[in-house]
Amino acid sequence: MADAYTVAVLGGGSFGTVIGNIIACNGHRVRLWLRNRDRADEINQQHQNSDYLPRYTLDSKLTATCVLADAVAAVDIVFVAVPSKSFRAVVRELAQLLPGETLVISLTKGIEPGGFRLMSEILREELPGNPRGVLSGPNLATEIAAGQVAGSVIASASPAINSLIHDLLHSDAFLIYSSSDMFGVELGGALKNVYAILAGIGAALEFGENTVGMLLTRSLAEMSRFAVHLGANPMTFLGLSGVGDLFVTCSSPLSRNYRVGLALGRGQPLDDIVGTMDQVAEGINTLALLKSEADRRGIHMPLVNGLYAILYEHRPVADVFDDMMHKEEQQDVEFVTQ
Repeated sequence: MADAYTVAVLGGGSFGTVIGNIIACNGHRVRLWLRNRDRADEINQQHQNSDYLPRYTLDSKLTATCVLADAVAAVDIVFVAVPSKSFRAVVRELAQLLPGETLVISLTKGIEPGGFRLMSEILREELPGNPRGVLSGPNLATEIAAGQVAGSVIASASPAINSLIHDLLHSDAFLIYSSSDMFGVELGGALKNVYAILAGIGAALEFGENTVGMLLTRSLAEMSRFAVHLGANPMTFLGLSGVGDLFVTCSSPLSRNYRVGLALGRGQPLDDIVGTMDQVAEGINTLALLKSEADRRGIHMPLVNGLYAILYEHRPVADVFDDMMHKEEQQDVEFVTQ
């Protein structure tokens, strides 16, 4: 290892914990910031975060604190892994605590209400002088904690930042790739949560494999269609943060959004489903924001419209699915290179 860095990871959920531990195992000092003092004590004393990752041993170079100023004091890099609804508030606090050269990387997959802001846009607005990037991919934290091979994408405007984060995180079981398309990588991570809810509903309705294949590819078409309107590169969606993350989230019971859809398809009310979850299913919040923005921009998104009708207009699941699958445009691949 070349240089050893001091790193802060903000957010003590499953993904923040596993990313912090990978960095610590690579030889760097990591401070994990979380709000729950009992959980912080458990991490410091027993090297466990049993609420989110039971039986996953944390490296001794990872320590926890409930004081944000202590977490980010004299650090080289900050990773932000808090839910999207609290992202801006946390980053705004950072503005009083970080020097301008500190690198800030978003791990959060979501969209902010009230303006359709991506996390990188919030970083630009609240920390305009700090270099920034985003990390996203098909990264189910429990599988990473179990040592199963996974890949992720670091996206920024700087090849030097991408190289730094690659070296910080890359290991035999966690492979890091790079991109210059921050918007595309972020949108892949945020939008796939919506389609994972649809996939869960489809599983509850016992769709056949042909139908699942069609649903996934039409979901990918909608995602990339929307993203291009926001300035993303459609080719980004052929990578880990696009089709890779979409496939995993739409097919795994480990995905919170997929489990929401599965329960909806079995007739459970949405409020009851959300009440039993210990972590946020970002797709629920993203759906309403995505529909509003697509309507405002005039983007054709029948799958989003259909899921919105199920969740917010309480239309029958089976009727809406039949309706939405017959409203798709006839064009298959929309972005064909000549």
